[in-house]
Amino acid sequence: MSFNEEYKKIKKLITAELDIIEQKMVEPIDIQEPLKTHVINFLKAPSKRIRPALAVLLSKALGEELTDEQLELLSAIEIVHNASLIHDDIIDDCEIRRGNKTIAAEFNNKLGVISGDYLLSIAMEKIGQLNSLEILNEFSHNIKKMCIGEINQNFNRFKIGTIEEYIEKSKNKTGYLFETAIVCNLILSQKISQNKFKNFGLNIGIAFQIRDDLLNILSIDTTKPSNNDIEEGIYNAPIIYSGNPKDLTSGIEKTRGLLNNYVQEAEKVLTNLENNQYTIALKKFLELLKDV
Repeated sequence: MSFNEEYKKIKKLITAELDIIEQKMVEPIDIQEPLKTHVINFLKAPSKRIRPALAVLLSKALGEELTDEQLELLSAIEIVHNASLIHDDIIDDCEIRRGNKTIAAEFNNKLGVISGDYLLSIAMEKIGQLNSLEILNEFSHNIKKMCIGEINQNFNRFKIGTIEEYIEKSKNKTGYLFETAIVCNLILSQKISQNKFKNFGLNIGIAFQIRDDLLNILSIDTTKPSNNDIEEGIYNAPIIYSGNPKDLTSGIEKTRGLLNNYVQEAEKVLTNLENNQYTIALKKFLELLKDV
């Protein structure tokens, strides 16, 4: 079975929590039609919900049920992710996302930018209502890192950098928001120290970005907008390893090795957890990440 088919099975374990998170994502949307409907439909369109899903699975693997505050937090994190997609579609000039017209394509770039900003403001409002300075600091710091990742990528186009620079970019663009979901969710738990799980989220996020870049090169993931990173001068791990955008064979294999390294680091965290259905689901997810 494909990644998406297997991942759907994993998500079924936490359907109730993910449904509540989705409802909390769309409830605050209060803007003029027809933009309101388009934004709501965008938020509700079938998607992986990986960041909240991993946080929910980890909490339940640790024997905890999630509070309403935790579900609000995870809805805010998923809203941030979706806001970044709206902005990405403008940057990348994409017209289709999740099988539908992007907001910029349906309306214009101006409304696309404002819609993304509007969603970010909703997310920050949700975080503010949690009354946790620790969460606010973690959240705002990592959103800043996301922006830095995009800015640096823009200025480093058509440059073959180092693997260390690539990993730093992957942390900024993707890893830190995964980390935020795991860490902030456990901060709200107040029963479980988040410290041992901080790198768990970060390593999964880095692995997810490496996998995404591999899929981009291999042109496997048909659920994403068409992407031409090489033509745009965005040189990721396969190109860095091969040293040549036109011959990627050796680079692809080395990138698979890099991906496996980060997945294995995440797997170590799960070894001491009770082997319940949620821990098993997390282990299965990590196996799926490596299968590319």
